[in-house]
Amino acid sequence: MTRHDPQIRPDRPHIRQLDEGAINRIAAGEVVERPASAVKELVENAIDAGAQRIDIAVADGGKTLIRVTDDGCGIPGADLALALSRHATSKIDGTDLLNITSFGFRGEALPSLGAVGRLTITSRAAGDDAAQISVSGGALQPVKPAALSQGTVVELRDLFYATPARLKFLRTDRAEGQAITDVVKRLAMAEPFVGFTLRDVSGGGEGRVTFRADAGTGDLFDAMRARLARVLGADFADNALLIDAEREGTTLTGYAALPTYSRGAATQQYLFVNGRPVRDKLLYGALRGAYADFLSRDRHPVAALFVECDPTRVDQNVHPAKTEVRFRDPGSVRGLIVSALRHALAEAGHRASTTVGGATLGAFRPEAQDAPRVYQMDRARPTPRPAQGFAETAQVFARVDPVDEVADGGDEVHPLGAARGQVHENYIIAQTETGMVIVDQHAAHERLVYEKLKRQMAESGVASQALLIPDIVSLGEDEAAALLELGDALSRLGLEIEAFGGGAVAVRATPAILGPVDSEAMLRDILDELEDLGDSLSVQARIEAVLSRVACHGSVRSGRRMSAPEMNALLREMEATPHSGQCNHGRPTYVELHLSDIERLFGRR
Repeated sequence: MTRHDPQIRPDRPHIRQLDEGAINRIAAGEVVERPASAVKELVENAIDAGAQRIDIAVADGGKTLIRVTDDGCGIPGADLALALSRHATSKIDGTDLLNITSFGFRGEALPSLGAVGRLTITSRAAGDDAAQISVSGGALQPVKPAALSQGTVVELRDLFYATPARLKFLRTDRAEGQAITDVVKRLAMAEPFVGFTLRDVSGGGEGRVTFRADAGTGDLFDAMRARLARVLGADFADNALLIDAEREGTTLTGYAALPTYSRGAATQQYLFVNGRPVRDKLLYGALRGAYADFLSRDRHPVAALFVECDPTRVDQNVHPAKTEVRFRDPGSVRGLIVSALRHALAEAGHRASTTVGGATLGAFRPEAQDAPRVYQMDRARPTPRPAQGFAETAQVFARVDPVDEVADGGDEVHPLGAARGQVHENYIIAQTETGMVIVDQHAAHERLVYEKLKRQMAESGVASQALLIPDIVSLGEDEAAALLELGDALSRLGLEIEAFGGGAVAVRATPAILGPVDSEAMLRDILDELEDLGDSLSVQARIEAVLSRVACHGSVRSGRRMSAPEMNALLREMEATPHSGQCNHGRPTYVELHLSDIERLFGRR
């Protein structure tokens, strides 16, 4: 069989210059991946134009129509044709690609959209007459007069009609519409002082409003909180912690939810860099690392975080879609996120999510409604309950251990109240000023013991276990160098390594609390984390996992009957210990029920 060499051909092809239309269609493949990408580019242009109100209308998931209307500064008629040429922009002058303060700067969005769809721009700048220009599949039409009072209207019809193969890769109208909604919500969170309206006009006419957010008022944090409540829901605002921190010229603001207000997927994590929504693995990894001590692997935190830094310290020109960034000092940014979030979580003390109580109330089953109600006055004659009914309930009351009222600490008011009883030898019932609290004694004490063990570890360090015969682990030279750079940090965690030559590493001591370990597996876990996040918490995570297991075995067990002083002592210690609102796995340690909610259960309100 003769081997075919693609480099040797009888008719060698000639190099030729592609025409402008082909170039734009190729560029559009990177900038405009789907209708949501077009919406993102057009809305960002509106924000850059200083718009205070942006209206977005879409039809058929954005496939047949995308119309963005804003009240921004507008485009002079003389510049409309230039705006549709590649790499023409008013955002930068081209002398400095690092100092970027606007959403757009590449000058690719409008010509790319005009290359794959039917694009019409109508705009009016202050002191100028309104004008309109159209482009269809890259074919530009002349500018003509139009009627418009202010701002700009960009209408994109029949997206990808010029490249029909792209249409085959789009999802259903519902899925594309959901992606558009997600893009608008992210931009709305980034600009709380700008009003947004998203309409679905698939049926014609005014359509229906699928998302609306009015412009915020007050200071930045008030506007941000109101906007996040509108986008993520009032429950998030009620259970979110304010984040406001600064390190080495980089600031971090936003809101992060309590660990007990977590989700089963990372769908409600919103990260912004200099106001731009991004999807950066460094930032996501830092967010996960901050909550690592409070959530199990199958739970994910909810947060909206805004990183602000000097534009020259972050590269936003990594990808045409501008959703990826690179920091000059990624370790500093990661450290800021982790420390700020952990400080906020510690400041929250024993606080748990309010939605836990709501879920508890929702679990109560109301009276069945299929049978007609029979009131006492309508009965022919009363039917007395036989005496054996008391025997039926005796077992229930026998499982409730009452607490002497005088054992609650007098008239002093405590956030978690005073113990009133113990149910099933596992749940403490406490009375508060506004209702009642149900505490899982095992989960609560497990967290208390765990925090105490961590404090001891921080104060006295991690004891190491010297190996009689060092473990020699063969790695690549680059991998070995990366580990040796972390030698001092790993030593503080009880892991001592040194170079052994030829890319090998000698492990001379391991953390004593871990017991026997597979040195090679541990080092490779650390390397994987270094590659993924630029830092490693693998050893520390393993040590904390062991401490968590020790705390679990050393805490009050379920089924143990506690005395009144013991129960109240547990409540007081919970109030004084950070993170006591959730156990080591992120589950709540207590449920608070307000008296008004309890009264509604019984129809008293």
